[in-house]
Amino acid sequence: MSNYYNTILIVDDNPAILTALKICLAGVFTRIVTLSSTDRLVAIMSEEHVDVVLLDMNFSLGVNTGQDGLFWLRTLKKLHPDTPVVLMTAYADVQLAVKGLKNGAADFVTKPWDNDELVRTLRDAVEKSREVVTLDKLEQQHVHRVVEQCHGNMSKAAELLGITRQTLYRKLR
Repeated sequence: MSNYYNTILIVDDNPAILTALKICLAGVFTRIVTLSSTDRLVAIMSEEHVDVVLLDMNFSLGVNTGQDGLFWLRTLKKLHPDTPVVLMTAYADVQLAVKGLKNGAADFVTKPWDNDELVRTLRDAVEKSREVVTLDKLEQQHVHRVVEQCHGNMSKAAELLGITRQTLYRKLR
């Protein structure tokens, strides 16, 4: 794998942060697209292939709840489920980080960021999104999820999966 990744989309309402990130990531991504608002976010995502999105959590002045970021994260994950989104916030809020991860964020970065750590986080997000999961592994994850949803009730899980209990036990091995 080369040192260059293709395209990153950075969304942050602070022009100074966008400039700093452009400089920091210039040697990592061949193309850096920046947006200072979310107005064109959906359009840009549908117009070009983006390898990773770096998304600020707060866009409304004086509002630091991270709700903007969570809303846009959910929107992006719905429209582009395979594109990793790394969240960024000036407020090292662990609960917000957990909420973001539960909503499908690949990772979380706090401002001020450490350049090496940021690059590593973005690279990891892209690499992970490019991993190919085998069908067997996918099936196994699904079977385990169904068993969990049925709280271990094997008869109910087998019925939901449309297989016999015997087959279910075999797939769990």
